[in-house]
Formats: sequence, structure tokens, C-alpha cells
Amino acid sequence: MPATTGTDSTARDGQARPKASFAATLAEMNGRCNCTASRRATRYLTAAYDKALAPVGLRTTQFNILHRLALEGGTTIMALAQRIAMDRTTLATNLKPLERDGLIVVQPSDTDRRARKVEITETGLERLEQAVPLWKGAQDQFESTFGETEAAELRAALRAVLETGFDPWAE
Repeated sequence: MPATTGTDSTARDGQARPKASFAATLAEMNGRCNCTASRRATRYLTAAYDKALAPVGLRTTQFNILHRLALEGGTTIMALAQRIAMDRTTLATNLKPLERDGLIVVQPSDTDRRARKVEITETGLERLEQAVPLWKGAQDQFESTFGETEAAELRAALRAVLETGFDPWAE
């Protein structure tokens, strides 16, 4: 007996179609997925901020890393990953071009040789200083079109998401 799937095998154009009950479930989900909605908005905003930061050769993620390091000082990769809500492997990948360009240094920690410490360099601070007016332009443009109050409420809601208790990187 063939396996039952959620598709209707009678599609004439060769494309799989969901059975009616599954199609109803998909329709109910449409527009309700919190993850999809936040990822779409994130991609949209990231593209705008990346475009703004392009003249200084930074992407939004790199800007965020340099900002955190300048604001809070050197730290371990693990601690930085926790602060910016990124898994440590992805962060390590994002650190490589910054290190290559001399914007940060990554070295073994003084207190734990198994951990690696990351610090911003003078060159990194200079690049960040060049980037801040570009970031501010993107920030101001977003707030003028979206609304200053709405933007503040959005940031508060997104911070609250980080306090929901999910632990996506738990080992």
C-alpha cells in the first residue's frame, strides 16, 4: 500500500498540491507564523541598513559586533554570542572578515586558554566612527517613515522576545 501524503496526486501540471484538509491548515497558518514575520522584517531592515553601511565596507552584523565591543570592551566569543543573541559558530564565522581587515583581534583568553577573547582595534574604532553617521541616517529614515513611537514599541517588543525563555542554543 502506498504511503499517504498531504498532497493531491491529481494535479495536472505536474506540481504537487496539498489535500483539502492540509490546504486548510496551511491557509490558517498563513500570516500567523511569528518566526516568518520577524525573519521577513529582519531581512527587509537588514538590507536597508546594509545598504547604508556599504560605503564604509561593513554589514549590519559586523556593525553590531564592533558596536558591542566598543561599548562593553573585550570579551570571550561565547559571552559576545550571548549578548548579541547569535550562536557561537555563526559569530566565529562573522568575526573572520573583521579580524582579516584588522578591525578586531581574536586571541586566547588570559584566564581560560580554551576560550578565545575578542577585542576591537584602533582601526575598528575608526571604522565604527565612520559608520555611525550612516547608521544614524538609516535609523532616522526608518523612524520617520515607521514612526518614532512605533519604532520604540517595536524594539521593546523584540527585546521581550529575547526574554520568553526559549533557549535555542542549549546544548
